[in-house]
Amino acid sequence: MTNPPASPGQSIELIIGGMTCASCAARVEKKLNRMEGVTATVNYATEKAKVSFPEGVSTDDLVATVEATGYTAALPPTADETAAAAATDGAEPDELKPLRDRLITSIVLAVPVIAFGMIPALQFNFWQWASLTLAAPVVTWAAWPFHRAAWTNLRHGAATMDTLISLGVISAFTWSVYALFLGGAGEPGMTMPFTLIPSRGSGAEEIYLEVAAGVTTFILAGRYFEARAKRRSGAALRALLELGAKEVAVLRDGTETRIPVDQLKVGDEFVVRPGEKIATDGVIVTGTSAVDASMLTGESVPVEVGVGDGVVGATVNAGGRLVVRASRVGADTQLAQMARLVEDAQNGKAAVQRLADRVSAVFVPIVIVLALATLGFWLGNGGTAEMAFTAAVAVLIIACPCALGLATPTALLVGTGRGAQLGILIKGPEVLESTRRVDTVVLDKTGTVTTGRMALVDVLLADGENRAEVLRLAGALEHGSEHPIAQAIATGATAEVGPLPDVEDFGNVEGLGVQGIVDGHAVLVGRTRLLEEWSQHLPDSLTHAKAHAEAEGRTAVAVGWDGEARAVLVVADTVRPSSAEAIRQFRALGLRPVLLTGDNEAVAQSVAAEVGIDEVIAEVMPAGKVEVIKRLQSEGRVVAMVGDGVNDAAALAQADLGLSMGTGTDVAIEASDLTLVRGDLRSAADAIRLSRNTLRTIKGNLFWAFAYNVAALPLAAAGLLNPMLAGAAMAFSSIFVVTNSLRLRRFTPLPPPPSPDPPHPGVR
Repeated sequence: MTNPPASPGQSIELIIGGMTCASCAARVEKKLNRMEGVTATVNYATEKAKVSFPEGVSTDDLVATVEATGYTAALPPTADETAAAAATDGAEPDELKPLRDRLITSIVLAVPVIAFGMIPALQFNFWQWASLTLAAPVVTWAAWPFHRAAWTNLRHGAATMDTLISLGVISAFTWSVYALFLGGAGEPGMTMPFTLIPSRGSGAEEIYLEVAAGVTTFILAGRYFEARAKRRSGAALRALLELGAKEVAVLRDGTETRIPVDQLKVGDEFVVRPGEKIATDGVIVTGTSAVDASMLTGESVPVEVGVGDGVVGATVNAGGRLVVRASRVGADTQLAQMARLVEDAQNGKAAVQRLADRVSAVFVPIVIVLALATLGFWLGNGGTAEMAFTAAVAVLIIACPCALGLATPTALLVGTGRGAQLGILIKGPEVLESTRRVDTVVLDKTGTVTTGRMALVDVLLADGENRAEVLRLAGALEHGSEHPIAQAIATGATAEVGPLPDVEDFGNVEGLGVQGIVDGHAVLVGRTRLLEEWSQHLPDSLTHAKAHAEAEGRTAVAVGWDGEARAVLVVADTVRPSSAEAIRQFRALGLRPVLLTGDNEAVAQSVAAEVGIDEVIAEVMPAGKVEVIKRLQSEGRVVAMVGDGVNDAAALAQADLGLSMGTGTDVAIEASDLTLVRGDLRSAADAIRLSRNTLRTIKGNLFWAFAYNVAALPLAAAGLLNPMLAGAAMAFSSIFVVTNSLRLRRFTPLPPPPSPDPPHPGVR
């Protein structure tokens, strides 16, 4: 099959096969980047290449370049191909089985060989020949992947970590065969003591079969546990992709028909029963329910939804029957976008990883030269051939920088995967560097610190009036209006006094308010002018209270009936319950919070005081937000911006670190570096904590990987390290790095502090 030619600016992902270490990834990346106009990033941990290429280059050209380098490349299977393969095979193939088979065989055969070599009491007559018989399959068949990779690289004029392993194992085995057949090691009754530090005995009477078999076994064990850990570290992304529903009950001509989800089209209406997953993103057409979005957002409390509300695919209908009209399907859904963001982040490389790649690319040839220099030094300074050979083999084996190649990608895999589980989407590894340096966090007010929705916040009563009666009559009348302020009043009234009575003769007075008959009362709700037209004048106490509320930037609505003004209802955008705690968490992280808004100064100061922000910048136009970010940056601050609207997009892009609320607009999400799926400002603090923890883990991994090589190489070159122990130590370093990265799976958000019972809405 011929792959299609590229279109301008096209990007694809290739699955790379045959890579065994970070040096392999560096070679493939280097070859691809040499193609004209091609930009590629190859990730050893995910075994994928993300490639951007221009017009005139086809995917066939890219695949051919990778294959010419000695590796395989293929396009990822489509959803249909994956489904067909699953139906044919019945189960996902076990990718670890070949490696596991080699490891088990190697352990069974190598353990007696190591025991014979280490314990003189077990060295019976001709034990050395029994060791040769057992070690030969380990060195040939079990170690074959190392030899094959080394040969492939040699044919392409390159050397990788497999080259070091293969050279070390073959050298130890070849020396042993020489000593057995041509030296004195094959004599009956030959014994050989085991020492941690190689002895300076006669080389022709020493064999290293336990080194050849032991190194192979230890490194195979390291590769196996490394591969298994890589699968575990990518489990979060696979789990994310598995969240979606598989089938959907679509309505066709009024009849329910069950079809696979991938056949659903935009505009289709489908049924979601209680307990079922919502098949795709859409808008509710019929029904009310509570939707459990915890699997996507981490929010444990189900959200109440009704006609006209948007719902997200893969969330669970926890209440009544819903009919939903599909608005986004397939790759456009929020779940697919989340998965794409996570995978892009995992496939990218942080600056520290690029340094590690450059080091590993030149490290292997240097080690081979160092091993030859060690051999020559010992031979030229009176050392025995056995001593020189032992030191050279130890250098080859101890130097394999596998841990170096795993340090960054495994931490990224686990960190971004854990973030996805918590509703924190990290767009790329370079974001991690930004979170370390940030010292100022700029917060948009509406929709970020506040809910962005109007709510009833106060009821101001004239003397002698009853609060419940005011809410019952005003709420009933406002329930008939679609205006956001009216809906806020109706919702607040229903929550406090219960079901509302019916309205007769409902009328909307354009620009002033509403009127109607409720329980026999002629009720007016709206501007003061509307009441005054009916000779209902606010008493002085309500007039002053209304003016005070409006001075704070709130909306005040007058209520009257039966010829008298009775109350003023105050409506405002409410502060999110978690915002004050989020500000405390920002301060604990060393961040200075700044409130930035287009609202008036009074509103901004009121909100800032409520959540604990000292610095406020108000009455700023959307274009001005960018200027504010630039001004803060010019003062030497490293700025994070948290926003949710279209008007925040430019500021999010300008900031050193942009965080968008997932409840916001697609434009804001696209412009940001981190997306917070939950509409909770505390998740911004969690995102920065997780990013910093991930970066800290990467740096810790790199330190130990570098420190290990730096400390061990001189010991090996000095002849102070047995080659078999060198192989075990090298394998352990890789396992340590991967295990250290897996600790990020235990990252948890800070628990909210216990809150006192909320006060009852006040009465003035």
